[in-house]
Amino acid sequence: MRILIVDDHGILREGLKSLIEQQSEMEVIGEAKDGNMAVQLTKDLSPDVVIMDVSMPDLNGIEATKYIIHQKPDVKVIILSMHMDSNIVKESLKAGASGYVLKSNLFDELLSALKAVEANEYYLSPRITGVVVENYKTAQVSASEKNGPKLTTRERQILQLTAEGKTIKEIARLLHISPKTADANRRRIMSKLDIFTIAELTKYALREGLTSLEF
Repeated sequence: MRILIVDDHGILREGLKSLIEQQSEMEVIGEAKDGNMAVQLTKDLSPDVVIMDVSMPDLNGIEATKYIIHQKPDVKVIILSMHMDSNIVKESLKAGASGYVLKSNLFDELLSALKAVEANEYYLSPRITGVVVENYKTAQVSASEKNGPKLTTRERQILQLTAEGKTIKEIARLLHISPKTADANRRRIMSKLDIFTIAELTKYALREGLTSLEF
């Protein structure tokens, strides 16, 4: 099994690499420190599995997973997270992830998750299974989901970068667009969400799991 590790903390990447390389049938073929690098390395290296941190600057793990699954549908993605929030779990699975492992149980559960996705199964940390099941049991789709605004992938990226404190010029540079286009997109986001301050945009991004501001 060829594995790509994605996390913005070098110490965690080293720990994961050490654990994985003790397994004779597993090989770490690359490491990435952010979502953009993860997308590019997946394209270049064609790993079997990507171990993906959910909270990263510039392009978070959920958005990176969408790009990866679009490019390489056969790649399995295991999301790593500190959060038990059912919305973040749901968005991870919708993005195409095959596994969701809590960082608090990471080294105990990772090998089980890797074996599960290798067998084309899903893996959720036992501690969040109850949260997810309860969420789906009671999920008559909420009014906000029925009628709420739908943001495009680009708009979600701009929202994340705004919440992370990036200026319009920085957003434009990171996304390879003009500052005028970046500003127009952000104004459209605000209009869609009926939000008109950066503080409220940041709160919305946190609620939606686009960023945790824990990098």
